[in-house]
Amino acid sequence: MKKSMILLIVLCLTLSCKKEIKKDAQNNEPKKVENKASEEWIQLFDGVSTKGWRAYNGDALPPGWIVKDSVLTFDTELGLEQDYKGGKDIIYGDEEFDNFELYVEWKIPEGGNSGIFYHLKENIPNAGPPNIAPEYQLIDDENYAKIHSLTEYNTSLGYENPSELHPLQSTAADYAMYPANPENKQLNPTGEWNSTRILFTPEKAEYWLNGKKVVEFVPWSEDWYAKKNTGKWKEEKLYGTFKTGYIGFQDHSSPIWFRNIKIKKL
Repeated sequence: MKKSMILLIVLCLTLSCKKEIKKDAQNNEPKKVENKASEEWIQLFDGVSTKGWRAYNGDALPPGWIVKDSVLTFDTELGLEQDYKGGKDIIYGDEEFDNFELYVEWKIPEGGNSGIFYHLKENIPNAGPPNIAPEYQLIDDENYAKIHSLTEYNTSLGYENPSELHPLQSTAADYAMYPANPENKQLNPTGEWNSTRILFTPEKAEYWLNGKKVVEFVPWSEDWYAKKNTGKWKEEKLYGTFKTGYIGFQDHSSPIWFRNIKIKKL
C-alpha cells in the first residue's frame, strides 16, 4: 500500500513538472520572437554620442547640434520664417538606405519648424536637401502662421489664403506633395513628444503620426509625377528621383529635439 502511494505521488509530480516545462516554453516563445524582431532594428542614435551624424555635405556636426539629456538637440534661438537662411541640416552618414521603416520621436517649440529627409544625396550643385529628398514635415501647426510671415512665400506658390499654413506644409505631410489625413491626425501640443514612422518601398510609402497612418502614396506613380510636375517641385528635376540615400534632419532656424531614432531595412 505504501509503495503504491509513493508511486502515485511520484507520477503526479512528474506530470506536474512536464506541464510546467511546457508552460514555460510557451510563455518564453513570444519573448524569443520579440527579441529576434528587435535585432532587426538599427539604432541611429545611442542617446550618448553623435556617432554617425554629420553635416550635410560636411565632415562634422554644425554648431548647435548636441546631445543634451540623452536627446539629439538643435540648440538654437527661434528664427523667423522670413529671415530663414538654412545651412545646418544634418545626416546619418554611416549608411544609405533604400527600402526601410524609420521610427523617430521628436518635439518642437512654439513656432518651431523642421523635417525628416530620406533618400538624400550629397554634392549636387545648386541644390539643398529640400530640392532633392522627400520630407516628412515637422511644424507647429497651431501657432506657426501667428508667429511667422507666410504671405509672400505662399503667394509665390499660388496657395489660397497665403497668410495661413497650407495642408501641404503641416505636420506629417509629404511636404508640398501629399497632405496628412486630418481625420487620423493627432498632433501633440508643442513641447510634448510625438512619434513618427515612415515606411518606404517602391510599391507603397506610408507616413504615421502618433500611431495613426496619415499619408499613403505610391512612389514614382502617375499620380506622384503629376503632383511633382505641377507643384512646388516642377522645376526640380532631381526631386524624389533617388531610390537610395541618407536619412537627414532639417535646420529651419528652430530648436528641435529627437530621440529613439531607429531604422529597419525592408
